[in-house]
Amino acid sequence: MAAEPLTGRRVLITGAARGIGAALAERLASRGARLALLGLEPDLLRQVAERTGAVWRECDVSDRAQVDTAVAELVGELGGLDVVVANAGIARQLAMIGGDPEVMERTLAVNALGTYYTLRAAGPHVAHPGGYALLTASLGAAVHLPLMGAYSASKAAVEAMGNTLRQELRPSGARVGVAFYSELDTEMTSRGFGTEAAKALLGRHTSLSGVSSLPRAIDTLERGIARRSRTIAAPVWGRAVLPARALAQRVVELKPLPQLERALELARTEDVPFTTAQPERVERS
Repeated sequence: MAAEPLTGRRVLITGAARGIGAALAERLASRGARLALLGLEPDLLRQVAERTGAVWRECDVSDRAQVDTAVAELVGELGGLDVVVANAGIARQLAMIGGDPEVMERTLAVNALGTYYTLRAAGPHVAHPGGYALLTASLGAAVHLPLMGAYSASKAAVEAMGNTLRQELRPSGARVGVAFYSELDTEMTSRGFGTEAAKALLGRHTSLSGVSSLPRAIDTLERGIARRSRTIAAPVWGRAVLPARALAQRVVELKPLPQLERALELARTEDVPFTTAQPERVERS
């Protein structure tokens, strides 16, 4: 399969404590990659590191100083870097009018700025022939749905950063890819769609497009990383959505949502956590 291209590759993955990050770490380790992991949940992260033989650091990717320090230390321990996977991300429902503005602010801080800080720190180390940076976007970057405004905005920013970085790294010989996911069978999906507002919006359905297999998505990711692909889509039908995004957006806007107003009202008042618990914010004077 893709074992040979990944053997000995030095790979940094953010958001590696669970979900896509943890599953990808285990897969790449089984293919002979050498791993460095960043994440917020130290107990879970330590367990992933023990299973994969990885070095790791607890790190809030929205804190630039933490990212700079952690990446420098981990790259030093690996003796260089070949691949960075900017995977850390969070989600939380938000009604655009009347919702909590801190949801937008924190989502952008983690998903957009956290991706930027990761690439800023790791980019110089993968800027070589054979180097590869993979940014985790979402089909939510292409098709935008109710209650998903903060998440979609952050992932659209991730896609834009990937397209920009691809051009800027080209002279070095490194490549840049952007990954687009639909709803995968992860805790992020189950937590994100487990709210009362989401249940009101979706009715008897448990997701928008159907929950897809995480192992199959990891198969696709493995191939994409081995090939240093420009675009990775999981499930594979997502690739067809990207060039037809304007039409896809019109289709979802025309879909009847009879409980939309009730879902929005619930989202404005429902106290739900982010899909990954966030550190307490310290006010600076």
